[in-house]
Amino acid sequence: MDVENGGPVVELRSLYKSFTEKKTGRELQVLDHLDLEVRRGRFTCVVGPSGCGKTTLLRLIGGLEAPSSGEVLFEGSKVRGPGPERGMVFQEYALFPWRTVLRNVTFGLSLKGIPHREAGARADEYLETVGLTGYEDLYPRELSGGMKQRVAIARTLAVQPRILLMDEPFASLDAQTRNGMQEFLVQLWRRTGTSIIFVTHSVDEAVFMGQKIVGLSKRPARMIKTFENDLPYPRNRTAAEFTGLRARILEYLAVEMLR
Repeated sequence: MDVENGGPVVELRSLYKSFTEKKTGRELQVLDHLDLEVRRGRFTCVVGPSGCGKTTLLRLIGGLEAPSSGEVLFEGSKVRGPGPERGMVFQEYALFPWRTVLRNVTFGLSLKGIPHREAGARADEYLETVGLTGYEDLYPRELSGGMKQRVAIARTLAVQPRILLMDEPFASLDAQTRNGMQEFLVQLWRRTGTSIIFVTHSVDEAVFMGQKIVGLSKRPARMIKTFENDLPYPRNRTAAEFTGLRARILEYLAVEMLR
């Protein structure tokens, strides 16, 4: 089904983040008073110069880092730490090599105290969702890169988060597999309606998947551009409208890198 956009699911209010460098003791500014609203059910992509703080932004939303000042709101409540309603998928697959596909997917369910039989049934459901029925008894070493990432997505979906926070999950895949995973994720999003914030270095990837593309500045990152993407799904990477939007985003990045 096509998702229906709703109210804000994530709000960033004057979000500021800095770290103290261990060697020098100096303050390293990463995010500079960011304000952003992410609507429920939307597929939002975040792009920006390398090292600008995109991953830090995602970790703050996920509750893995705390703001230096400002606040992160999830569904109107202040984020004070990690929570199962905010599922994170990283570039590294982070699968347990000694656990089968099925037992990797049931891991989070077991931590929540869900009974073994119910956890197995839910894992089977989400493995079917990501197209991995029949692979339950294999180990990560027996899977391709794309399949490993599907297991990681199934594991995250199994705990039924209300938003997916994805940090360059396809960056290590070859081009053909990456394109296939982008198509898969769009189909999954349209079917489930789960809100997604997707960090990527690839402008092509952002244009292919995102409804809204947020452009950050060089570090310390500020939000300096937003691009609304109304192209219909499935998207054609060679269409004039697609290449035109990609060109505008690349132009902003080029200017920002020279700033």
